[in-house]
Parts: sequence; C-alpha cells; structure tokens
Amino acid sequence: MPGRFIDVEVDPAVTKDPALAKKLEEVCAVDIFARNEDGTLRLVEENLDECVLCDLCLEVAPGKVQVVKLYE
Repeated sequence: MPGRFIDVEVDPAVTKDPALAKKLEEVCAVDIFARNEDGTLRLVEENLDECVLCDLCLEVAPGKVQVVKLYE
C-alpha cells in the first residue's frame, strides 16, 4: 500500500445492489468502482490513488460509502 492516500469503505449491502453499483461506477471519474459480471460492486484498488475527493460517490450512497483519508 505504499503511496496510497485514501481508502474506500463500502457497506456490504451496497456491493450486492446492482443498481447502486451501476450508479457508483457511472459517477466515479477515475474508475474506482466497477461491476462484476453478476452486477455486484468491486473496488479497483489500483485506482484508489486517482481519487480527486469529489464526493460524488458519497452523494450516490449517503452513509454507505466512506472515503478514509490516510494522511493528516
């Protein structure tokens, strides 16, 4: 995890919701969210450092997605 400045935590219920997974995938400009073939959500770990802290994912899933800053 060298160089990562954020982590993303997603409520497990969200990962199993294909409609919400699709919305998260659509709003993220840096492709942190992607869908598996069955429509469930997965995080693209290698893109976490591309996060621009736009908060669009937080607006799509209020209280269900958290962007954790790993720096002070």
